[in-house]
Amino acid sequence: SVEPFQGAATGVGGILRDIFAVGARPVALLDSLRFGEPEHSERSRYLLGRAVSGIGHYGNSIGVPTVGGEVYFERSYEQNCLVNAMCLGLAPRERLIRSAAAGPGNLIVLLGALTGRDGIGGASVLASAELGEGDEAKRPSVQIGDPFAEKKLLECCLELLERGLLVALQDLGAAGLTSSVSEMASKGGVGIELDISRVPLREQAMESFEIMISESQERMLCVIEPSRLDDVLETCERWETLATAIGHVNESGRVRVLAHGELVADLPVHVLVDDCPLYDLNPEAPPAREPAVGGATTEEGADVGPAPGAGRVEPVSREGMREGALPGAGAGPDVDTLLALLASPNICSRRPLFEQYDWLVQSRTVRHPEQADAAVLVLPDGSGIAVSIDGNGRRVAADPRRGAAEAVYECAANLACVGAEPLGLTNCLNFGNPEKAAVAWQLTEAVEGLALACEALGVPVVGGNVSLYNEAPAGPIFPTPVVGIVGKVPDVTRTGRLGFVRAGDVVALVGPFEPSLAGSELEKLWGRLPRGLLPDTDGGSVRDAQEKIRSGVRSQALQSAHDIAEGGVAVALAECCVAGRIGVQVKLPDGLHPFAEAPGRGFIVSGSALSLKEWAQAEPSAPCTIIGEVRGAVLEIAERVSLAVSELQAGWAEGLAPFF
Repeated sequence: SVEPFQGAATGVGGILRDIFAVGARPVALLDSLRFGEPEHSERSRYLLGRAVSGIGHYGNSIGVPTVGGEVYFERSYEQNCLVNAMCLGLAPRERLIRSAAAGPGNLIVLLGALTGRDGIGGASVLASAELGEGDEAKRPSVQIGDPFAEKKLLECCLELLERGLLVALQDLGAAGLTSSVSEMASKGGVGIELDISRVPLREQAMESFEIMISESQERMLCVIEPSRLDDVLETCERWETLATAIGHVNESGRVRVLAHGELVADLPVHVLVDDCPLYDLNPEAPPAREPAVGGATTEEGADVGPAPGAGRVEPVSREGMREGALPGAGAGPDVDTLLALLASPNICSRRPLFEQYDWLVQSRTVRHPEQADAAVLVLPDGSGIAVSIDGNGRRVAADPRRGAAEAVYECAANLACVGAEPLGLTNCLNFGNPEKAAVAWQLTEAVEGLALACEALGVPVVGGNVSLYNEAPAGPIFPTPVVGIVGKVPDVTRTGRLGFVRAGDVVALVGPFEPSLAGSELEKLWGRLPRGLLPDTDGGSVRDAQEKIRSGVRSQALQSAHDIAEGGVAVALAECCVAGRIGVQVKLPDGLHPFAEAPGRGFIVSGSALSLKEWAQAEPSAPCTIIGEVRGAVLEIAERVSLAVSELQAGWAEGLAPFF
């Protein structure tokens, strides 16, 4: 929010350093973005455009493809936008390295850019909105990224690791040398002494504390044996990367900092890392509130959700849906509602974003953006890795526990649709001020939901981070846990796609899909706040359904597979038609609302009548209902919708175009 271009760019740079800090080569980037409503806010449009440009600038320049991501628009993010980045790396197992400092007498070497005042006072700056005219004094606090310097740093570090010259490697991120040195000492059970007068500086007269907490970008810290120093310096010089020995490892268990011979800091490592204060949260569910109809105010849009026991919003009848139709639409048909949803910012095509990213660089990308539910990258042996990133703050605001679980289910469902088996999960927990009881309740419930879903699917949580205090005078952001999952694809030639493929294929609805309108995009179009318990589903049945889809994709019994998410089954069918450029004729099961949602639990699949029948019989673990046939150039939902695929495409493709 302070400087969207550089903020997004340095976010990408930081996550890249996390990857090559363990000895891996970055091969893919993803992003998860949240902004205010672009139709109503010039500021939100500005933040959106600049942040997307910053992501593209850094990733494209350093040569790492941005292969996927997501973006949502809600009023609660108007004054607190979110830019979460994820990076995937590959490494030979023998090249992996830890960040634990070891070996008394070994040297601490600072690699990379000069140190300036970047990031100093970051918290106070971030509380002051964007930088405008008259704010030049604050600009030194904004980190400035240099992707070309990072590229040289990346290649330099990987060569140092390849040659076995490093004992440990750590990136410099938040709090700069202070956090990195403390963490390395703690992990190794050692002490470290620094002479910060040896740190190469970009600015004059920097004070000791400024050098220690600077967040200047494109820097790494490594531990080396003294006998390897000349080899390290020679390699760094060849890569035009600055390298300076600034300290050494000892057995003291303390971090000592000297400046021009004067001791300026001396603290036990455990005080800085292991024995930090623990905070007692006092979670308390907020009172349930009636949804606002006709457009929520900004304050209402920041509502924190329902109390336990708030009534579930049940699917409404077709007639009831029409009575609550879009403002100004009167008693419009389902056609109008479907077109409005397809063109809405949270559902429409993301092409204006991903066309700014190079998603083909490194030549590993198997599926183009919007061809499949997850990105797939090919490995040298013909197998592949799939990756997806998901989270829906609106649904978590309605029901934090089930909404967070849904994020895991949907992310894993996306992998299932390309035939991938989940290997591990990481997350970023974006919340408001946890010192407030209602936000503490959201955080507690969401973490419980994430844990339950991961246990149900058997997916280990291998990392993550937390972003708290995302608040403005109008209130907190929607609670927004974002999850990323990486999976393995045995054969990339059998990777699934979302679009219908062949006329004559039958179409089926698969999974324990019992949706409701709580927290749905349809309710958003009606101007209602997210409230009401989300559908509750046994995690085992979700796991069984996803395994059924995965096996069908791998065996090629399924020609296409797409999870049902925002906008419900009607939007999912439309997306399959648009992606495949072909129509479909279906009849929905009785009682199934076309726009109700339950992400991660339901799938639209297609295949030949024989293969689909044999697959369904061989995999009876999840419900499978034939609902129609791929045919023509029209989406036909019996008694509800009849729309040419070209009409669907036109509205869906142009939803975000006016904002770029």
